[in-house]
Amino acid sequence: MAERIIWQPQPKQAEFMRRPEYEALYGGAAGGGKTDSMLVEALRQVHIPAYRGILFRKTYPMMTELIDRSLAIYKPAFPGAKFNASAHVWQFPSGAKIWFGNMQHTQDRTNYQGKRYDFIGFEELCHFQWDEYSYMFSRNRPSRGPGGEKTRVYMRATANPGGVGHGWVKARFIDPAPPMTTITEDMVVQGPDGPVTIKRDRVFVPATVFDNQALLEADPAYLGSLAMLPQAERDALLYGNWDSFSGQVFREWKNDPTHYQDRLWTHVIDPFDPPKHWKCWRGFDFGYSRPFSVGWFVADEEGRIYHIAEWYGCTGTPNEGIRMNPAEIAAEINRIEQEHPLLRGRDITGIADPAIFDESHGESIADLMARHPNYVSWYKGDHTRLAGKMQIHYRLAFDETGLPMFQVFNTCRNFIRTLPSLVYDEKKVEDIDTTQEDHIYDMTRYVLMESPISPRQNVADPTPWSDPLNQFKDKQVKRFGAIHFDR
Repeated sequence: MAERIIWQPQPKQAEFMRRPEYEALYGGAAGGGKTDSMLVEALRQVHIPAYRGILFRKTYPMMTELIDRSLAIYKPAFPGAKFNASAHVWQFPSGAKIWFGNMQHTQDRTNYQGKRYDFIGFEELCHFQWDEYSYMFSRNRPSRGPGGEKTRVYMRATANPGGVGHGWVKARFIDPAPPMTTITEDMVVQGPDGPVTIKRDRVFVPATVFDNQALLEADPAYLGSLAMLPQAERDALLYGNWDSFSGQVFREWKNDPTHYQDRLWTHVIDPFDPPKHWKCWRGFDFGYSRPFSVGWFVADEEGRIYHIAEWYGCTGTPNEGIRMNPAEIAAEINRIEQEHPLLRGRDITGIADPAIFDESHGESIADLMARHPNYVSWYKGDHTRLAGKMQIHYRLAFDETGLPMFQVFNTCRNFIRTLPSLVYDEKKVEDIDTTQEDHIYDMTRYVLMESPISPRQNVADPTPWSDPLNQFKDKQVKRFGAIHFDR
């Protein structure tokens, strides 16, 4: 009798499921078969009685879709498996279990305190904060079956660009290395006999609708549905472009290395030495447990502002501050301004968050920074949120020649990393979501409000639209014929 096949991976799904790394992110675009891959991957060790797995979605309503699909796969594959709808858990004939969980709020992560899981999967990882994802590292522990079988311990995730976690997901999986390239980190732990180095690795496995032939054959019109989306969503969901996504606040943003030198149609440019007579500001947004941000800006004769240098007080873990006190920050600002070749000898005006002038709990942060021997002084910045946000929009807008009124040196890596990743708040729909890394954004709007400009319309780059990553042109022509999109 022929064996009945319940589910079989397509080539890109199989690549994802073969990866040996501790963490792997799959997807980056719509229609790549992410959900099925995650559900089936969770089944890998259900023959071991002690095995425990868990699959996360951000909210319970989102989780129900995952549960519905599991019913179509798990029950036919394991007729003896039972699903407990109230506990959201599958129990398999061996005794192994797979749970479905959610973390609507960051504090919900403590619901999993004291529990252990051999396999942990996150569906739509960009919906989660770093603190939620990273907490589950501590819950990822192995077990042994009664026969001594040892489980494999690892984590998997799927994602599309966009969402509150877009910035940290991109920084962790997309930016460090090309797709399919293992990213390795050495984690040093201080043990009783000295330091111990432990290697952790991760990888990004890209997939798009072009990798899901089953979907395209079943629903050829789906490709057209993606093609009809607005350009930002289309670039993200059809092509997996991580620099363009739904919910992005500053859609004007462009980072085009081919124009770093001529400075046209890009906000990121090569550094140059600005004339000493140009006005110079130092912006500041204070943070202790969260990062602080110090940035230096200059304005040319036309009023165009350049972000020329930055100091970001972050540990390297997303949104985690280095816990420096105000006097220490002031001392380092002094050193930077005396030694940095672009800042040395300039007349610099400090603009800061008005909150640092608060004296209701004792001496203010501003006063502490202005003390001997540092003498770092500040003026109160304009904290009007929406007006400051609109100034960034106005300055990012390109004119018909391809020039914006704000550009940033490519050495300001944290600005380039965080500003394009900001998304809108779901409740305050005109403002950004302040749970993100918004410290550099806040610092920037304080400075731009010192020299506000009139509204400007953004002029589109006249370059004909094409696949922004130039990844799939051959596949499109071969499989589907030329795909044409009107601008």
